[in-house]
Amino acid sequence: MITKKPSESLTILTDLVLPGETNYLDNLFGGELLARMDRACSIAARRHSRRIVVTASVNQVVFSKSVPVGSVVTVEAKVSRAFKSSMEIYVDVWIEDRQSGLKTKVNEGIYTFVAVDETGKPVEIPQISPETELEKERFNGALRRKQLSLVLAGKMEPNDATELKALFIN
Repeated sequence: MITKKPSESLTILTDLVLPGETNYLDNLFGGELLARMDRACSIAARRHSRRIVVTASVNQVVFSKSVPVGSVVTVEAKVSRAFKSSMEIYVDVWIEDRQSGLKTKVNEGIYTFVAVDETGKPVEIPQISPETELEKERFNGALRRKQLSLVLAGKMEPNDATELKALFIN
């Protein structure tokens, strides 16, 4: 099977925050932002696998800053690591300053998607070959995050989590 670059899955969604999508403080509802992030991650996962994809988990979301009504929001997602049938998607959220046009990162998240066939059975997907330093950092971290998730779910023994153990043993 071929290996792909993270840039091949890059998905960028840009939209405007409308009043009906905000809370009483005129900031974008967190759930609305999560939906936008999920859509971008879904497209990135599909671009990578060229298969039907389903959200397996939302591993981490960090809401650093609120997103005010009228903001231009850009959601950028790309595959950070591929496993057998699952893939980790890293997503960054930016808003533009209305006057200067400068972008500020306001949110980030990590989603896991699984590629499936028409019957819902997981299928094998291409691996990732990271290029940039950030892609390499996210690629390496993905295995640790997966092992931690498996240990916490009771699906992996802590002693078998070699990447996690390496963090604590010099």
